[in-house]
Amino acid sequence: MILALAGLLGGLAGGYFLRPAEPLHPEAVSDAQAETTHEAVPQHPDDNHAIGPEYLKLSSQFIVPIVEDGRITSVVVLFLSLEITAGTQETVYAREPKLRDSFLQILFDHANSGGFRGTFTEGTTLAPLRRALLEAAQSILQGTVTDVLITDITRQDA
Repeated sequence: MILALAGLLGGLAGGYFLRPAEPLHPEAVSDAQAETTHEAVPQHPDDNHAIGPEYLKLSSQFIVPIVEDGRITSVVVLFLSLEITAGTQETVYAREPKLRDSFLQILFDHANSGGFRGTFTEGTTLAPLRRALLEAAQSILQGTVTDVLITDITRQDA
């Protein structure tokens, strides 16, 4: 009887503390929050920077084999997104094969130089990779790409 009562009280307490937050009423949204929605109207429609950047996830992941002594010892899987100027998605999609080729070469070079060994997710280890990816993207898509984001990275050892 005591166990049933304790279970009931525990369930009620868990439900109370883990319930979803109440939605905000439209009039309670501050000006700063309203600016982050996609409903913001640019002051200068011809200026893409007035709208802010867009984020474009590349269509599929990048798979990079880690080769040691002539055999694959690990595989690194990365998902990348691009921060681009507003209204340039079609341009990026049209140049994606060239972009993926360049990114893969950079990722292979990074892997061959030992960049994915050890604690490969440290900021100091990933900084040169991020910089190289951004430089490649900017050389292919001049004036379009402002940043390359590593949205997911996994290493699977064999």
